[in-house]
Amino acid sequence: MSRTRLTKEDVALWRKVADQAQRLHPENPKQTPSFPKPKPVEPPKRPIPDFTVGARAATRIPRNDLALGISERVARQPVQMDQKAFVKLKRGKIFPEGKIDLHGMTMSEAHPALIDFLFRSHAEGKRLVLVITGKGKQKLDDGPIPTRRGVLKHQVPQWLTLPSLRPVVLQVAEAHVKHGGKGAYYVYLRRK
Repeated sequence: MSRTRLTKEDVALWRKVADQAQRLHPENPKQTPSFPKPKPVEPPKRPIPDFTVGARAATRIPRNDLALGISERVARQPVQMDQKAFVKLKRGKIFPEGKIDLHGMTMSEAHPALIDFLFRSHAEGKRLVLVITGKGKQKLDDGPIPTRRGVLKHQVPQWLTLPSLRPVVLQVAEAHVKHGGKGAYYVYLRRK
């Protein structure tokens, strides 16, 4: 149903009828009808930019700033050793000449044991050693803040990049599945 505007004659006729009528509630003040108010003026519309299907938006949504997992961080380190040897290492074709198992040790026990093992292996002329950290205990993660599994698994790669071990350690990589997988690291030592 469309609305039509009242003309001046219609308003005058209405006032004449309203003056002759008796009010139901005379205590209320008399209200005079007013002319209909004009519609508000709409602001001018901005032109719509051209859009083509498949085009990208001009603004980019910022990515989440989440810390990478330990496996991704170790894998993203630049390769310092020979590329062919590194590929063989990642495929498990090169066998470690020595290994240390840090299972069940606390951080205060594991750190000196690792440093001693690495310097001793370097002095003996070994090139590839295996450091077994374990994957960590499986815990229920019910809280709002996620907790990382395996203290030594996260701490050992940081220890291996310390300035005191740089003269000895050339490359760190996650071990192949047959040598421990995510629970162990290959440490490729520098030449003597």
